[in-house]
This record gives sequence, structure tokens and C-alpha cells, in this order.
Amino acid sequence: MMLALEGAFGVPVLEAYGMTEASHQMCSNPLPPSARKPGSVGPGTGVRISIMDAKGNHLAPDERGEVVIQGPNVVSEYENNPEANASSFTGGWFRTGDQGFLDADGYLTLTGRLKELINRGGEKIAPREIDEVLLRHPDVAEAVAFGVPHPSWGEEVAAAVVLREPQSESAILAFCRQHLAEFKCPKTVYIVTAIPRTATGKIQRGVVAATLAGAKK
Repeated sequence: MMLALEGAFGVPVLEAYGMTEASHQMCSNPLPPSARKPGSVGPGTGVRISIMDAKGNHLAPDERGEVVIQGPNVVSEYENNPEANASSFTGGWFRTGDQGFLDADGYLTLTGRLKELINRGGEKIAPREIDEVLLRHPDVAEAVAFGVPHPSWGEEVAAAVVLREPQSESAILAFCRQHLAEFKCPKTVYIVTAIPRTATGKIQRGVVAATLAGAKK
């Protein structure tokens, strides 16, 4: 997508990453002639970036964990919110709640929000990976994967799609099986006319799951 946009408009396209607590930018792919890596949000810009496991250990390149940051522009605490402070800071690092990994060059790739991971029988599945596969189907215009309760696995994978052209659920499921490990494949695909979004246009997976889990396909 990045290279297609650059070809269409004749200008560099930079993927970046930021949040309010870091005032605002944390990472960005650099302008040419420096390397831009599609799918990555680039190296840190004025902040230190690390990847941490659930025990607070810093991980090696290419290992997935929580993205944590340090820097003079990063908040030191939330005002009058000791509960948020206890959960958001560890060892001087701010916990973003995002999952990702750093490559050997220090470029960050985001793989999802930790609270959105689907826990299927102990396997942690990043729904963004499923989204990307679904969006590769030529008849799928929009897609969002999410977890739904399951009596044996704890959660099972489901997805909702908006179609460009008529297509069957079975055909979309078959496409997923060609590109995903079996345990990551949705077991149900909801074909809908629109995917619920917030007022700012963001998809909230939990809201989608609550809206669609009991709906008829």
C-alpha cells in the first residue's frame, strides 16, 4: 500500500506512531534517502523504545511483547489516578498497551493492542494479522477480526467483513485457510453492510464483538 501510494502521488509516504502521553510522536519512518520499511512505524523519534514481556524483561530484536517508552516528552504520571499509574509504569518505562517488536535496525512494527489479543486455548492470536489476510481477498472492502466466547477454548476467532461484490462465507473461510494457520482462522464470518465505528472513525473490536456475536449471519 505504501509503495502504491508513493507511485500514485509521487511523494514519500511515512508510517509513524504516536500517543498523547508522549506529546505526541514516538516513532516515524525517515524521509529519503534513509530507509523506509513498509509495515513498520520506524525508529524512535526523541524517545527510547523497548519491548518488554509480562515479567518486565526487555526482549531481543524480533521478539514480540509490549511496547514501552522513555523520554523527556513522556508523562511521568497521571494526575489523581494511582490505579492507572500502578498499571502504566514499570521500572521507569511507560507501558503503551501495544504489542510489537523491534528489528535489528531499531525499527518498530506494531502487531496489535494487548487487550485485543484473542486467547484461544492459551494461544495468543493478534487479530490484526487476520484483518490483513481478509483484506487481501479481492471482494473484501473492510474487515475486523475479534474473539468470541467458547465453552472449551475460552475464546474462538470470528470476523466481520463488508464486501465489494457478493461472496459466500464458505469462500472467505476457505481463503483464510490458505493463508493462516488453522487455529488462527475465523470459524465464523459475519457479512455486514457496515462495521461499527466510533465518532472518530476508529474500529473498537470489543464493540464489534458485542454487537455481532449474537447476530444472525
